[in-house]
Amino acid sequence: MEYGGVSAFARNHKLAAYQSVSVHGGVAIADPHGLVLMLMDGAVERMNTARGCMERGDVVRKAKLLHSCISLIAELRGCLDMVRGGAIAQNLSDLYDYMMRQLLRANVDNNPALIAEVLSLLAEIRSAWVAIGPEVRQMTRPLPPSA
Repeated sequence: MEYGGVSAFARNHKLAAYQSVSVHGGVAIADPHGLVLMLMDGAVERMNTARGCMERGDVVRKAKLLHSCISLIAELRGCLDMVRGGAIAQNLSDLYDYMMRQLLRANVDNNPALIAEVLSLLAEIRSAWVAIGPEVRQMTRPLPPSA
């Protein structure tokens, strides 16, 4: 099927290329706070898509998306500073571990309610992360050169 002289495959290919450049460009200019936010947003996007795949019966794509979510959440967990973060970092680590296990169960049991639970937990963490953004960015901003 063509639309405006461009096949659906070509449109999708161009869209994928644009999204890839957009993401890579965002990573190149993001500060550490922004990178964590990008990981969270990527996981949320993939979980929502995986739920749609469950509804359509697309088992293979669902499994790949949930695997990707687990990898992103593992990356979030790996970013935690367990020494300076103390009890908060430990609690987040435990919560990320729980979220990864729930996503594994969601995949095996084909249970969208488990994905919804993880989405809810990640939304709470994300909103707190966004709220502390200005403070964190100010702490990580490089010092101006001294005269």
